Formats: sequence, C-alpha cells, structure tokens
Amino acid sequence: MSSPRIAPQISVQLYSVHPALAADLDGTLAKLAAIGLERVEAFNFTGEPARLKAALDANGLASPTGHAILIAEDVQTPDGVLAVPSPEVTFEAAATLGLDYVIDPFLPAQHWQQRDDVLRSAETLNRRAEQAKAYGLKVGYHNHDHELRSIIEGRTALELFAANLDPEVALEVDVYWATASGQDAPALLRRLGDRVKALHLKDGPMREGISTAELPKDQTPAGQGDVPLAEAIEAAPSAEYGVIEFDHYAGDIFDGIAQSFAALQKLGVVR
Repeated sequence: MSSPRIAPQISVQLYSVHPALAADLDGTLAKLAAIGLERVEAFNFTGEPARLKAALDANGLASPTGHAILIAEDVQTPDGVLAVPSPEVTFEAAATLGLDYVIDPFLPAQHWQQRDDVLRSAETLNRRAEQAKAYGLKVGYHNHDHELRSIIEGRTALELFAANLDPEVALEVDVYWATASGQDAPALLRRLGDRVKALHLKDGPMREGISTAELPKDQTPAGQGDVPLAEAIEAAPSAEYGVIEFDHYAGDIFDGIAQSFAALQKLGVVR
C-alpha cells in the first residue's frame, strides 16, 4: 500500500516584497507572519545572513529554501555587471539562515539554446551540489519561460538539463512561467517526477507575449488567473514547498499575498 500524499508547505518568496523589505526588515516580516505564513524563501541573503536570521526568528519564520546564483559567474544588471559571491560564501550564509535548499533562480536565455551549453550548466550545478554537502545543504534550479521555449533534440532544454543532473539536485518549477511558455504544466511536472521539490505558485492571465524579457504587470493572487495551480500541485507529489510569488503586483502586495495564502489553503492541496 502506497504512503499518503503529503501536501507541500506554503511559503512566500521575499523578492515579492523586496522594496518593503529594504525599508523595514522586521516590520515586513511581521506583516507576513500576521497573514499566517510560517515560512519564507530568502533571496540576496549573502550580505547580512545573521541579521536576516535574527529577524526571521523574532517573527516566528523559517526559510527552508533560498535563492542564490550558483551557475553564472556574474549577473548583468541595469547598473552594470555584478560579481556573484563564491559558492563558499553563499553556502556559509545559507547554513547561517538554516536553509535546506539553495536554488539558482535564473540563468539567461542564451545558455539554453545549445545542447553543449545546457550540459555545461548541469555540470556546474552538479559541482555546486557536491560543494554544498559540506554545509549540510542541497541545491536546485528555478525555471522561467525560456528554458521551456527552447527545444533541443525533441525535448525542452529544462528536461535535457534535468536528465543530466545528479539525483540529489532538485528542481523548483515555476508553474506560472511553465504555463506562459506554452507547456502543459501538470504534464511537465509528471515528466520531471521526483526531482521536483518546490513549486512557485503564482497566477495571472495567459496572453500573447508574456516573457521574462519584460516582466508582466498583470499578475493576480492565486486562483484568479489562468494557471492550473491545483492540477500542478497534484502532479508534483514530491514537492515539499509551495511558494507564493509575485514578479509584480499592481495592488497592495501584502493583500495580494494574503489572498494567495487563503486561496491555496482553500484548495486543500497545500499546508
């Protein structure tokens, strides 16, 4: 007899509230805790991990997952090229925060067009996974749309990438971006299988032209758009975390998060 399915735990990606977080760390975390959240997903955490950890503890929050660049050596920003912290610095900070998974949130589209580039990225992430073991950590990758729009040898670049990852390397599938790419997100999740350890659960209307090249400004709280969230969650029984996220939200962001939290709880497929 198979074990009963364990629903993923609800979290929120702190990037969703990054302007508020920069202005008032403790106050922002207190607002998230007041919504009922018990977990967050950290980002950009290498600078002051001890301060962030203290603020999380003070508000009864944990950060089991966090985003940090692991594959690229630098990041192009509007202000120029930003050097990426060394894996050692990243993993030390992650251990300070008490993370379980360090997840690479973004590798630009040019890295997903050719087979050799995809295999090279998988090899790099495999090396990071080996390095992370010394800190008691695991690593993963989070998709956008471009990894799924690129088709190499009859399958998406993300699936080619996954097939060349070591077994302990995880995937965090962003269901919104998977849907925006034109993929059937539940079917994709079933193909990716037990490697999926986290989901990004955001929503919005699916329309022509959605891409990470220009982040959409019409994302909605969970359950108010066209993304098949409930079906996606059911298709990923290995997912441990369901992470609320907004790339952009036109209304009050805390209200949007609260609506998402309530909607996901009502679905009964997360906890």
